[in-house]
Amino acid sequence: MNDTFLRACRGEEVDYTPVWLMRQAGRYLPEYQAVRAHVDFLTLCKNPKLAAEVTLQPVDILGVDAAILFSDILIPLEPMGMRLEFSEKEGPILSEPVRSKSAVERLIIPDVEEDLPFVFDTIRILRKELEHKVPLIGFAGAPFTLATYMIEGGTSKNFLNTKKLMFQNSAVFSYLMEKITDTVTAYLLSQIKAGAQAVQIFDSWAGILTPVDYRKFAFPFVKKAISELKKAGVPIIYFVNNCAGILKEVRQSGADVIGIDWRIDIADAIKKLGKKVTVQGNLDPCALFLPKDKIEERVKDILWKGGAAKGHIFNLGHGILPQTPVENVIAMVEAVHTYGRFT
Repeated sequence: MNDTFLRACRGEEVDYTPVWLMRQAGRYLPEYQAVRAHVDFLTLCKNPKLAAEVTLQPVDILGVDAAILFSDILIPLEPMGMRLEFSEKEGPILSEPVRSKSAVERLIIPDVEEDLPFVFDTIRILRKELEHKVPLIGFAGAPFTLATYMIEGGTSKNFLNTKKLMFQNSAVFSYLMEKITDTVTAYLLSQIKAGAQAVQIFDSWAGILTPVDYRKFAFPFVKKAISELKKAGVPIIYFVNNCAGILKEVRQSGADVIGIDWRIDIADAIKKLGKKVTVQGNLDPCALFLPKDKIEERVKDILWKGGAAKGHIFNLGHGILPQTPVENVIAMVEAVHTYGRFT
């Protein structure tokens, strides 16, 4: 098996910089669209055979160095007691947003293995299929990011309801965060038990917080989850979108790998993070619309700067966009493998 990704996570010597992409299984691939033509998104997430199929597609098509489980960060919220729907236009919709103590009290910390068996069945299928290929990454949303969806009832522009709860009733907000943290920790530990060889925690919305609010309302909970997960002995990646203002805090999370978005130069991020963690990132997803020679230039720049870190895993600074030309993604992966060599 190609274990370059796992060795890079641990900061060990590698022959080349490994690469994978956030949302690498998805709408930009015609093969994925062919599967989705017959099934809605949530059903696809809950069908182990189909979820495994679309997880494997980018490994074979793109030649990436890791597979990431096809699922969604909101999946664990259903067994907590929330009704989840996905709208093609509006994205995720969660019924009855959580904005009071009684609403938090009604939430349960689920038995994830009993309530989400399809996730772990998918992982077991994938481990067999990937045995001689590449490692499998499991994932979950970070407690704060999941809390925003639960409080807002979906996505938001200004996260007013989330911040009102934080500022006007911090005890209720902390109570909610504790329940989410316990759920996320159990969920990721069960993914590792089923066979995930690394896990990524997505903090997609932590960048909406000031550094002082991140330290108070988000960081303690993700740090607690990471501390528990470290005992499982697999690499932990913590990706924070819009992270430039909070890297000082993020580096203290305990994660083995820090994923960074595209809004900060990777060299500046490495200076702030220091030499004790591997860095993941950070090509702008829209850079994949550049001509191939320009994509190559961007790749070379990130690879050169990434070499200053303890370890570097090439990735986008956020998820790949549905309109992205597949041939450009392949060209990017090939450029990483060509120019990210240390021999």
